[in-house]
Amino acid sequence: MDRIAPPAVLCRGAPAAVLAALPGARAVGGAVRDALAGLALHDMDVAAPWPPEAIARRLREAGLKVFETGLAHGTVTVVLEHEPVEVTSLRRDVVTDGRHAEVAWTTDWREDAARRDFTINAMSLSATGEIWDYFGGRDDLAAGRVRFVGEPAIRLQEDYLRALRFFRFQARYGRGVPDAAAVAAIRAAVPGLARLSPERVWMELKRLLAAPDPGDALALMAETGVLGAVLPEGGDLGILARLQAAGAPAEPLLRMAALLPPKLEVVRRLAQRLRLSGEERDTISDMAGLRLPQPGDGEDDLRRLLAERDHRSVLDRAWLAEARHGGDGWPALRTRIAALPRPGFPVQGRDALEAGLAPGPQVGRLLGRLRAWWLAGGCTASRDACLAELRKLAAAEPSG
Repeated sequence: MDRIAPPAVLCRGAPAAVLAALPGARAVGGAVRDALAGLALHDMDVAAPWPPEAIARRLREAGLKVFETGLAHGTVTVVLEHEPVEVTSLRRDVVTDGRHAEVAWTTDWREDAARRDFTINAMSLSATGEIWDYFGGRDDLAAGRVRFVGEPAIRLQEDYLRALRFFRFQARYGRGVPDAAAVAAIRAAVPGLARLSPERVWMELKRLLAAPDPGDALALMAETGVLGAVLPEGGDLGILARLQAAGAPAEPLLRMAALLPPKLEVVRRLAQRLRLSGEERDTISDMAGLRLPQPGDGEDDLRRLLAERDHRSVLDRAWLAEARHGGDGWPALRTRIAALPRPGFPVQGRDALEAGLAPGPQVGRLLGRLRAWWLAGGCTASRDACLAELRKLAAAEPSG
């Protein structure tokens, strides 16, 4: 056992209250890893050597608000001043099938650590700074080594999602040559990826694409056959590399658009297969199917784009266009986009009614034609000019 200065996050707020209410509990997993790596701590997970009902009772006796968010898996969540902390009973696996696990409670910290995926995630930390590191995770973290706890093939058979998690952690913490035993086991486990739920696959892909530089990890995924198994729609690593080289933000949806061919049917197939949200589907579809801005665009062109989408969306499309087409003038284009106010269509339905149009389908039809006229003019027509045009359009409508 070693000791460090306790991270500040353990000494205040919800984490401190939880650890005070559960003497003998420890912070586990990512919080310990990132504390040792000198990174900001976000999610805080705590483990304790009691069944979940006993943990919940002790926390409530300490006056904390407890939500039974995953009682069957041994997890409750404490929320204090809008800060959540997950608290989980020490567990051991009873049955695993590559996707789900049946667990039993234990009081053995090493047994709980042995069921975790990687050595860097299997450490625990007390409120006073004692570290328990049963499998060499601290040395692996310092060396940039992502290594499975125990036998890699067994860890993967327990949950095939760990194959994808390996690449995510490799992208964030790995340095040098990846662990050969892990890579060999993952290559052999590729058929098992078909058993994973689409939601879990998409979540891991998004987390990987949010890494500062996922390029090498994605290349390794392609080499092992994992990328083709989970992303058969595409995988153009060259465009992604150019996107990163240009300095584009580390936005997972932008990076996914760079990986995919610019075809709406491909995006729709991906969205359906991985069960993307409607917003995610529409964001990637925009970059696949709509016109991308170019350095030669005039102000009218850019205003038209901004009238349809916000600045972030249009800037993302400019980054993607640069990665796909190359050439000069892209920084100046992004500056111009950022400097333009987003135009708003100045006429609404009530304006049409006040102008004398009768309620009914005609209003929507004429407003659609008016908006097309406003867009064609570069989104500069004033409200008065739009109302005058609306009256002209209404007058030209056939009567009856």
